[in-house]
Order: sequence, then structure tokens, then C-alpha cells
Amino acid sequence: MNTKARLIASIKIWVVIYPSITLFLYLFGKPLAVLPLYQRTLFLTIALVPWIMFIGVPLVDFVIRLITFKKENK
Repeated sequence: MNTKARLIASIKIWVVIYPSITLFLYLFGKPLAVLPLYQRTLFLTIALVPWIMFIGVPLVDFVIRLITFKKENK
């Protein structure tokens, strides 16, 4: 994988991670605050890693393909 492809992949992952973590902490931050840090991190990763890998990033890829397809067919 070349540098440009890695940069694009990193940006796509960030576009999914940032809002996902923000929403997760907004919804569950207070209830999880009573737990030790390692347990909060465990719950956060159990919930978000599958979301990011199986739904979030594929959704971003789909949107990018739609935008690219529309631009190519103009």
C-alpha cells in the first residue's frame, strides 16, 4: 500500500472514529464513569471496533463511491 492510499485509509477511519467515540461518550460517559479506566476502555472498544470495521468504514466507502460515480457520469 502506497503512502497516498494509507493516508486516505487513515482519514476514512478517522471520519468514522471521531463521531463514534464522541457519541458513545455522550450517551454512556456518565454511567461508565464509575468504572475503572481499563473497564471503560474495554467497553468502548468492544462496542466501537466492530461498528467501525463492519459498518462505519464500509458506509464511508459507499458514500465515496456514490460521489465518485456521480462525478464520472456528468
